[in-house]
Amino acid sequence: MSRIGLTPIDVPDGVTVSFDAENVVTVKGPKGELVQALPPMIRFTRDNGRMVASRPNDEHRIRAMHGLARQLVANMILGVTQGYEKRLEIQGTGYRVQLQGTTLDLQLGFTHPQRRQAPVGIEFEVPDPTHIVIRGIDKQAVGQIAAELRAIRPADPYKGHGLRYQGEVVRRKPGKTAATTVA
Repeated sequence: MSRIGLTPIDVPDGVTVSFDAENVVTVKGPKGELVQALPPMIRFTRDNGRMVASRPNDEHRIRAMHGLARQLVANMILGVTQGYEKRLEIQGTGYRVQLQGTTLDLQLGFTHPQRRQAPVGIEFEVPDPTHIVIRGIDKQAVGQIAAELRAIRPADPYKGHGLRYQGEVVRRKPGKTAATTVA
């Protein structure tokens, strides 16, 4: 039995949730509008400000989709009311970032700056030259952009230089000098 799928979703005031015939959900709120196709076998019912997901039977694949569909709708509602953000840190001598309009200029030790344009619905903020804040209403898009930026120069396990999520712990490895040789 899906525990996540059975949890009701609170729909705050100012948020409208609508489903069409193909089970495509549209969520509108104060921060914007999101559209997502859901598995066709999962149905949602409304009951005084709450939504509950239900499934037709206990088949393994349908049980797996039950919790997924419920969480997708819950993430959409949270996105249009509060939004999502990811924070990245830059560590390394000479590594820095600048925001020019909606474009990030990343100096990460390459011969030329890495430039990344903000996609539609995503905002970049650079509070200082070593931090990046990525904001948006779509949880998946915010996470994807953060992962793509981090992939440009992931944190090195030997010196720790590179991009990392704020609060991420990078396990440091000892270099060659720490190894002992047996003759």
